[in-house]
Amino acid sequence: MRLRGRCLAAVLCLLCACVPPPPKDAPAATDRSARRIARDVYLIPGRFVAGEQPDGNSVLLRGRTGWIVIDTGRHPVHAEAIEAFVGGRGAPLVALVNTHWHLDHVSGNVPLRAAHPRAEVHASTQVITERNGFLARYRTQLEALLRERVDDPQVPAWRDEVARIDGARAFEPTHPVDTDGMRTLDGRPLRFGLQREAVSGGDVWVFDPGTRVLVAGDLVTLPVPLLDTACPGAWAEGLASLEGVPFEVLVPGHGEPMGRAGFERYRTAFRGLLACAAGPGSDAACTDAWLADVGDLVPAAQHAHARQVLQGYYLPQQLRGRPVRPAYCPP
Repeated sequence: MRLRGRCLAAVLCLLCACVPPPPKDAPAATDRSARRIARDVYLIPGRFVAGEQPDGNSVLLRGRTGWIVIDTGRHPVHAEAIEAFVGGRGAPLVALVNTHWHLDHVSGNVPLRAAHPRAEVHASTQVITERNGFLARYRTQLEALLRERVDDPQVPAWRDEVARIDGARAFEPTHPVDTDGMRTLDGRPLRFGLQREAVSGGDVWVFDPGTRVLVAGDLVTLPVPLLDTACPGAWAEGLASLEGVPFEVLVPGHGEPMGRAGFERYRTAFRGLLACAAGPGSDAACTDAWLADVGDLVPAAQHAHARQVLQGYYLPQQLRGRPVRPAYCPP
């Protein structure tokens, strides 16, 4: 492949979680049906498997008159699952919260806001910056691929990505999150936190004091940390700040919910991954150490995918290579 082709193909790792062809032992498709994780709190799990672009997890909380949805996924089937849940309970969608601007967490805003035009949107304003920055560059690169590789089997997926970016105004907040603090959404008090130098330049987390559920967005991701637009050192500091939140259940941006012990294991594994990447250990050895440290947070069926993602992109490119440093990362 020519140099330009390699560079453009590499871009598809960004916001796509670097998904190579599925291994033979790839796990079955994620069940998108909602499940209760606390009183009036439901999880619609995202999908993150080899060979496909991911959807992030969605969390739905019951308000006084309707539903609050945290993150809306990427693919239409995920937004349809949210709409089916809300519609099946006879109450409207009254508020959307986006933990950050990555397409696998915000793309469902487009159909959901069309169906519920009065719904408020709470999110960081970083999405406005990236609509004219990262997402605009990503769109240009996708358009180049569509011109140059017209017979590629990924053409439909690339066109879908362009359409998602073109709908980016639906990602912009009606109620910007620009500081930590309490907000009451449809009668439900929630604590919002904002990390500006971690994963996306504007990572929002949401804590529900009534149920002690913390929705962490991509501050926590499984089966591996997703480092596409991250500041690794600042991310580690952001994880430390979550320790003071009195949660009992943490919902990650990708992967299964965990308790406090699981979160501490994740933090330890994350620090270990950064330390290993900074040392002489091989990519394979660092991946082995990550999987050993996280333990059963990453089931054995997901190990092959985790290895592909870490060794195929994140370790050699984002931790050991020379990645483009986002402007919001500290010096």
